Amino acid sequence: MLDAVRANTFVAEVLGLDPREVSVPVVGGHAGVTILPLLSQVKPPCSFTKEETEYLTKRIQDGGTEVVQAKAGAGSATLSMAYAAVKFADRCLRGLRGDADIVDCAFVESWVTELPFFATQVRLGRTGIEEIYQLGPLNEYERAGLEEAKKELASSIEKGVSFIRK
Repeated sequence: MLDAVRANTFVAEVLGLDPREVSVPVVGGHAGVTILPLLSQVKPPCSFTKEETEYLTKRIQDGGTEVVQAKAGAGSATLSMAYAAVKFADRCLRGLRGDADIVDCAFVESWVTELPFFATQVRLGRTGIEEIYQLGPLNEYERAGLEEAKKELASSIEKGVSFIRK
C-alpha cells in the first residue's frame, strides 16, 4: 500500500490530477527494483513517454530513500507509512463488511509468478483475500522490470523463509 500511495502521488503530479483520482498497480516486492509500478495499467488510462516511464519508475522505487534524504537522515517516512497503514486497514474493514470491489495491491502467498510470495492486486471481501489477480498485459519495459524484480525478490524471500524456519 505504501508503494501504491507513492505511485499514485507521483503519477498524479505528472498528470496534474488529485492522487485520490489515480490508481497505479504496484507489484513485486517492497525494496528497490522489486517495486514494479505497472504504468501501462494506470487509471484513468494515460500514456507516458519512455523518459517519463523511467523517471516515474525510479522515483517510485526510491520513494522511501527520497524521504530519508529530505530529512537529512533524521528519520524515515513515518507519516507516509502511517497513512498507508490506515488506508489499507480501512480497505480491509470495508471488504470484511461486504463492500464490493475492494481491490488493492498486497504482498501475499501467490501463484501469479513462480515465486511463493508476490505483491499483486487482490480483491478483499468478507473472508479476507477473495481473489488474487494476474498481472495483466505488460509492456516490454514492465516485462524486463518484472524479470529483474523476480531475481532480487527470490533472494529476499529465501532469506525470509530461512529466518522463519530457525
